[in-house]
Amino acid sequence: MKKKSILLLVSFVILFIIAAGGCGKADGDKPLVVAMELAYPPFETRNDAGEPAGLSVDLMKAFGEYAGREIKIENTAWDGLIPSLQTGAADIVISSMTIRPDRARQVDFSDPYANALLAVLANADSGIETIESLNQPGKKIAVKSGSTGHLYAQDNLTEAELIILPDESACVTEVSQGRADGFIYDQLTVYRNWQNNPDTTAAIFIPFQEPEKWGIAVQKGNAGLLAQINAFLKEYKKEGGFDELTRVHLAEEKEAFDTLGFQWFFDMAD
Repeated sequence: MKKKSILLLVSFVILFIIAAGGCGKADGDKPLVVAMELAYPPFETRNDAGEPAGLSVDLMKAFGEYAGREIKIENTAWDGLIPSLQTGAADIVISSMTIRPDRARQVDFSDPYANALLAVLANADSGIETIESLNQPGKKIAVKSGSTGHLYAQDNLTEAELIILPDESACVTEVSQGRADGFIYDQLTVYRNWQNNPDTTAAIFIPFQEPEKWGIAVQKGNAGLLAQINAFLKEYKKEGGFDELTRVHLAEEKEAFDTLGFQWFFDMAD
């Protein structure tokens, strides 16, 4: 009887070990969940079929091929991106996110993969010609909540009134319809919205800036995944991946930036 009990116990332990090993393998085969806010074309957006599309989506698909992992894109509101990593709901966040000290205390960032500089989308009838002329009592500035433009306006444009809105399109609408004098965001977004609204807006570029850096975020302490992303970014750049992304998604903007003498998004120092 005692022998049977021991054999049963040994069998149970063996089965448990096999099951545990199988679960570990299944976890390794799970898709990598990538959170991004699909509201920022051409980086993070949707195609005509409503599926995730854009430059960041293509970049993550390339990473999935590099890592041998399926990629699952989750559309996530901006304010929920970092919490999605902290709670384990997402493995990766890429959403045109600037690397900032406050964010780096909450998540770990990859090496920078892009530069971003700020500009102003001004209402064409506002009389705004420089960033300084926006910093006056009575002037209204639209900003996307929590964005780098929001922080810049808080720190540098204290005389004006801020209109804090949840997304880029709402800010553009405020400016184009004359309810705000300007919208502060990155140069590429300002350029594109100026081209889309040439009769009601103007683009004003802010001089003497240090480029902000965009990074890919992972959960704090996930050193293995972070190292894999950094190795991928290095190889992808070396093989001309960012040049191809520019050709597919940003060819017109690249030509305009070259003409205007602006630093390009993917011109990173080695």
